[in-house]
Amino acid sequence: MATILITGANGFVGRVLCANLLEHDHVVRGAVRRSDVKLNPEISLVNVGEINRDTDWSTALAGVDLVIHLAARVHVMKETSTDPLNEFRSANVHGTEHLARSAAAHGVKRLVFVSSIKVNGEETIAGHRYTEIDEPLPQDPYGISKWEAEQALQLVAKETGMEVVIVRPPLVYGAGVKGNFERMLRVLDSGMPLPLASVKNARSLIYVENLADALRTCANHPAAAGETYLLDDGDDISTPNLLRKLALALGMRARLFPFPLALLKLAGKLLGKAGEIERLLGSLQIDSGKIRSELNWRPPYSLQQGLQATADWYRTSTL
Repeated sequence: MATILITGANGFVGRVLCANLLEHDHVVRGAVRRSDVKLNPEISLVNVGEINRDTDWSTALAGVDLVIHLAARVHVMKETSTDPLNEFRSANVHGTEHLARSAAAHGVKRLVFVSSIKVNGEETIAGHRYTEIDEPLPQDPYGISKWEAEQALQLVAKETGMEVVIVRPPLVYGAGVKGNFERMLRVLDSGMPLPLASVKNARSLIYVENLADALRTCANHPAAAGETYLLDDGDDISTPNLLRKLALALGMRARLFPFPLALLKLAGKLLGKAGEIERLLGSLQIDSGKIRSELNWRPPYSLQQGLQATADWYRTSTL
């Protein structure tokens, strides 16, 4: 089987992806930024340090057939940089392009790049789902850097002949999740009442195990070469229903009450949390029909199964 290099192998998605690839008899090599990382002993680890335009990829890429590029500078909740876009570009654009050119020079056949639905935008309106043919409209430094990275990869593919596959996932959840999703679990577990019963939105999500399965498919399927795919669990859900399902999976009841949405948005602005409030209230829906029809991919786990697994992990981690 092919030897696959996974960047960010010790991350939230990387660990699940490595396990998925090993289960399907791939030889897995993990690129990590620190030498003290502990992973499955079947994975050979290479410490590449920080990912930028100067990263030395020679050892990591030797003998590699395919690359799945997960590592990135992600959302920073408390940004301290005076030039956030430049910081995102250093890792996500220049680092990605340098990896791609190094991979092509080492004879790598295909690179799968995990981008973000934020390339499409932040929110969908009623009756519309994001698709691969929509004009990109990134609105924050992270989304902009991912879109610029996609363009850089397309140029590398054109110049070198190396195949590039781009995947844009929405919010990823599952065992080990951090950020807003983990905070949601903690708030539910605390029993705090939440003023979200009046929210009527719809959001696409993807369970980390489903994402790993899709990435393996994109790495191996001949028809994926040169394509961009949006993917999700295929079962959109509103914020109130997500909270109710998570609470049920935790063995409790979500305490939701109605509250004027305009006042919630105002409170978000006053507290400097406008973006977080908008994500709770707004819709973001994806049409994943392309990957399903072209690659015959179907998510192996349902939304309900993914939420239950996430809640089970949370319960175990807090014991």
